[in-house]
Amino acid sequence: MSYVFNPAPTVSVPVVGKTERFPVHRVYCVGRNYEEHAKEMGFTGREPPFFFLKPADAIVVVNPGETGSIPYPSLTKNFHHEIELVVAIGTGGKNIKAADAHKHIYGYAVGLDMTRRDLQGEMKKQGRPWCIGKAFDHSAPIGPITPTAQAGDVVNAELYVQVNGADRQRSNVSKLIWNIGETIEHLSAAWELQPGDLIYTGTPEGVAAVVAGDVMVGAVAGLGELRVKVN
Repeated sequence: MSYVFNPAPTVSVPVVGKTERFPVHRVYCVGRNYEEHAKEMGFTGREPPFFFLKPADAIVVVNPGETGSIPYPSLTKNFHHEIELVVAIGTGGKNIKAADAHKHIYGYAVGLDMTRRDLQGEMKKQGRPWCIGKAFDHSAPIGPITPTAQAGDVVNAELYVQVNGADRQRSNVSKLIWNIGETIEHLSAAWELQPGDLIYTGTPEGVAAVVAGDVMVGAVAGLGELRVKVN
C-alpha cells in the first residue's frame, strides 16, 4: 500500500520489565471523578460519568529516572496539572460489566491530564465543546505501564503531585466516584474498547496552575514517579 506521505509512527508507551511496548489506540479521560475535585469545579453529587478524548499523539512518554519536558502551550494564561491513574486496556470489548472489567486491563500507569483551564472555562460558558482546553499537543504526559500482576493494590493506592517540591494534589484511588470497573462498564457502553486504549480515570482536588520552569513530580503508589518540567 502506498500513501501520499509517510504515516506518523505508532504512539507507544514502554512496559515495565518488557522490551515490547504498548501501542496506543485511543486516550479516554473521565471528567470530575473525585468528589472533592467536583466540588472545587462547582459541582456536587454522584452524577453519571462523562468522558472526553485526547489524540494519541498528545501522549508524552517519560521514562523512569528521567525528567520529561512539555512546552507551555499557546493561547492560555492558566495552565493546570491534573494527576491521574491511567488504566491500559489489553483486551477490547463492548458492554463490559464492572465485575468483568479486570479481565480487560493490561496494566496501569501514572499520567497527567494537562489543561488549558481558561480556554476550557470559556468554552463551557458558551456551551461549546472544550477540546481546545483538553485535547492539545503534549497534554498527556505518562510514565511506563506496569502490568496488573506487578501493580499491587491499585484500587487503594495513594496518588499525588508536587510542584517544585510542594504538595499540590494528594488523595487515594479509593475515593474515585466511579471506580475502575464501573468506569469501564460505562465507557464500553458508549464505545467498543480496543487493545491499546488508555483511560485517564480522573483527578482529585488541588488542581492549580503551573508556569514555565516548574517541575511536577506525580506518583501513584506502586507505579513509580512521573517527573515533568514545563518549558
